Amino acid sequence: MSDPNSQKSVSPLVIIFLTVFLSMLGVTIILPILPAIFEGETALFANRFDQQESSLLYGALIISYSLMQFIGAPMLGALSDRLGRKPVLLMTNLGALIGYLLFGYSLTQGWLWMLFVSRMIPGFMGGNVAVALSSIADISDEDSKAKNFGLVGAAFGIGFIIGPSIGGLLAGWGSLATPFWFTAILLVFNLILIYFFYPETNKNKIDREITPLQAIKNIQKIRGMKNLSNTFLVVMLVSFGFSFFTQFFAIYLYREFAFSVRDVGWLFGWVGFWLALTQGVIIRYITVKFSSEQILSISILFVGIFILMLLLPTQKWMFYMVQPLIAISYGLTNPNLTAMVSKLAKPEQQGEILGLNQSMSSLGQIIPPMIGGYLAGINATWPIIASAVLMATAWMVFFTKVRKKIEN
Repeated sequence: MSDPNSQKSVSPLVIIFLTVFLSMLGVTIILPILPAIFEGETALFANRFDQQESSLLYGALIISYSLMQFIGAPMLGALSDRLGRKPVLLMTNLGALIGYLLFGYSLTQGWLWMLFVSRMIPGFMGGNVAVALSSIADISDEDSKAKNFGLVGAAFGIGFIIGPSIGGLLAGWGSLATPFWFTAILLVFNLILIYFFYPETNKNKIDREITPLQAIKNIQKIRGMKNLSNTFLVVMLVSFGFSFFTQFFAIYLYREFAFSVRDVGWLFGWVGFWLALTQGVIIRYITVKFSSEQILSISILFVGIFILMLLLPTQKWMFYMVQPLIAISYGLTNPNLTAMVSKLAKPEQQGEILGLNQSMSSLGQIIPPMIGGYLAGINATWPIIASAVLMATAWMVFFTKVRKKIEN
């Protein structure tokens, strides 16, 4: 095989876009499928658990992914600072490929324990989002960071469009396992693309400690970062609140409106369309006129308000009116938060700091399933209310602690 370094390279943005897209595809393709394992006509374990037990198991299965991402993100970010972005991206894509193949096979066999194991593998490897963001920071200047992070956000949005839609459609056409065979094929393609065409962007390699306990140490480290601690708290709260929405909204749709797997896929795909439009197009015009802190002062609060409005629809079609409002406000929030964190980090710290950022985001995804599984077992509307309250809390912390400090 020829040396990949001898091949013609393409823009890192293209590879990063695809890497983040596939990472999000792996996360979102499962959105209509995970609830369907325990709820509705396709339930794999319908007769084995009652509603409360099913809700708790559903939450635990989500935790298995997020917990491993929490552990993996800082390790992979630090490893990419040491070895470079390219080898870490190759390793993580290969690991995710193995994980999705195992998950699909576990669904065909009805192995509940293996579902947990096979979600943990791509969960750890999903920390490569921190590596992709570090690569963006490597090639961006201060003026282009928010715009380029918005491009990554567009990949997030497109993954949100295609993932749930493909998940719902392929599961309805074949079986619950079919979407995961499809994801595995895409990961093979991405591995080939990274190996032959991805140019290494890390020109400031630095030796860093790499340990499984790094995520815990990071929490302690963040407490000592006076210029970043409150910003990281906002990142965690936003992730916390939005995770309640993405992880438990489908449960609400299945129980209260008798949605099918395909119905949920289409609705989440509609959310993704607006996320992609916002982060790929709209944000490029808004960031020219307004700073990140000005945008966040409004967008975080609006996310919470619009999520609460999900309790208003009485017909299925009404959800299609509310979802774009959530997508646009969140599509403006996420890349601008990341840009703020990156701007406060030195060039040689990008992998470490954005790994910390991903850790806080992942931590915000671990806690909701613990609480949400219990809340959804009582009433499917409670996780939605919790999501709105947490977004309001994130906005208050940002407005009173972060923006005020920046202005001073």
